[in-house]
Amino acid sequence: MKVYYHIEEFEGAANAAVTTGTFDGAHIGHQKILKRLIEVAKNANGESVLLTFHPHPRLVLQPDIDLQLLNTQQEKIKRLELAGIDHLIIHPFTKEFSRLSSMEFVRDILVDQIGTKKLVIGYDHHFGRNREGSFEHLLEYGPTYGFDVEEISALDIDHVNVSSTKIRTALLQGDLETAATYLSYNYEFSGKVVKGKQIGRSIGFPTANIDLESSHKLIPADGVYAVHVKINNSLHYGMLNIGLRPTVSNENTKSVEVNIFDFDQELYGTEITVILQHRVRDEQRFSSVDNLKSQLEKDKQACKKHLNIS
Repeated sequence: MKVYYHIEEFEGAANAAVTTGTFDGAHIGHQKILKRLIEVAKNANGESVLLTFHPHPRLVLQPDIDLQLLNTQQEKIKRLELAGIDHLIIHPFTKEFSRLSSMEFVRDILVDQIGTKKLVIGYDHHFGRNREGSFEHLLEYGPTYGFDVEEISALDIDHVNVSSTKIRTALLQGDLETAATYLSYNYEFSGKVVKGKQIGRSIGFPTANIDLESSHKLIPADGVYAVHVKINNSLHYGMLNIGLRPTVSNENTKSVEVNIFDFDQELYGTEITVILQHRVRDEQRFSSVDNLKSQLEKDKQACKKHLNIS
């Protein structure tokens, strides 16, 4: 997959089959669109092209909102590459760009810049200034600008329409199972290990404190999780805590820290990836550090059981 960070970097594609959107999470609804896109490109002896944007349009148009995203830019690139598309254009989203009318977006971007011959879009897709453009507009523009358009119907699971918003809601409620079903992969996040207050070390459960790589990356509900941990392409097992650590800290600062099982190497400054497998319990305040230590031992055994390790 070739990646371009501005549409002007794109050098063109044969019989370009194109889709566009934010694709946050690259969830199963997105995957259905991408699968069809690749089929359409193959049938036309062409190449598949995805046009997406950075930053997320809502962060530009509604800067005061606290939008939490399922993917960082690098995570999204990885997911889209796994989907098998040929070209990924990540165009800078600005207020000026947002003012393009639907017709200008089609003519100037999809046709003149990309050379779209086939356009595949998701259900209820809107584009252009004030989201004025719709599938009906594309059907109208297609014959004029020489492309065919196809709309993918809504994807249902148990009669629930899949969306990035619903996945975010599930994660914020600690519902990893629903999130993983809709994503088709286990939720993960990455960051550098930074020095903490070493409280975990003092009670026999040393932790790696993670400084997340993006301030907009969604952090799931507070609590204790069984996790996989990737360190320098090596997989480990561990127990993650998200929360305020109320038993040992009076600060109102959320921490994300992982106790990696059977691991004693120095990690400060190292980037690690945590892959959530199972939520064990809510975060709790304990009456004493001894009670906390006792619970952490139970948590560790519960995590090992869910991770199927001894």
